[in-house]
Amino acid sequence: MLAHYGLLALILVSGIAYSLLARKLTFLAALTGAAVACLVFAGAGYTGVAMMTTFFILGSSATSWQKSKKQNFATAEEHKKGRTPGQVLANAGIAAIIGIMVLLIPNSTHLWQLMMAAGFASATADTLSSELGTVYGRRFFNIISWKPDQRGLDGVISLEGTLIGIGGSLIIAVIYAIGFGWDTSIMVIVIAGTVGNLADSVLGATLERQMIIGNNMVNFLNTLIAALTALLIYFT
Repeated sequence: MLAHYGLLALILVSGIAYSLLARKLTFLAALTGAAVACLVFAGAGYTGVAMMTTFFILGSSATSWQKSKKQNFATAEEHKKGRTPGQVLANAGIAAIIGIMVLLIPNSTHLWQLMMAAGFASATADTLSSELGTVYGRRFFNIISWKPDQRGLDGVISLEGTLIGIGGSLIIAVIYAIGFGWDTSIMVIVIAGTVGNLADSVLGATLERQMIIGNNMVNFLNTLIAALTALLIYFT
């Protein structure tokens, strides 16, 4: 048991050090991420931490990829200073809550872990489709009107970005399968992650553009929608 916690502590310290040195997270965001990681570990063990770490690595890499092409879009502040505690909770807050639920209602652990994976799949899909779709997309459409729209704006999607997002969900699903077994859960996670990603675009094109909610709330809601989608499919 001590060896497990020792390895977790090593992972957390390494993650904090890297995120600060690489300016991926602010100091408070790094501490917030560590706290979230502890709750994720409580709910899904090293598989949960692996999903969270994969999301962070893929998201950070995608955000940094060809930054010069994305300077005219909405991520400039994040690129300069790193993610804030609010952004960490927006993307991983649902996973942390689910970690708590595993401790409170352990009889439904499998379901909670599936929902956690769906949340990370959605967060990963959203980040990859937004950051890489902006670079590699060819034609961009408003998800509500389906009319051509300016890339980088809230609620604007591309085929390329959407497919990249599905790939991100699949990566999280594979990590889940390695940890908990290969079964139909893979498809559930990919579907839920994709639904959450598309929901993010719908929220962006409507409530976020109207300034009713901000980007952090949009990200939180897309992971929540993904988790609830996995819940719905589970009982269908």
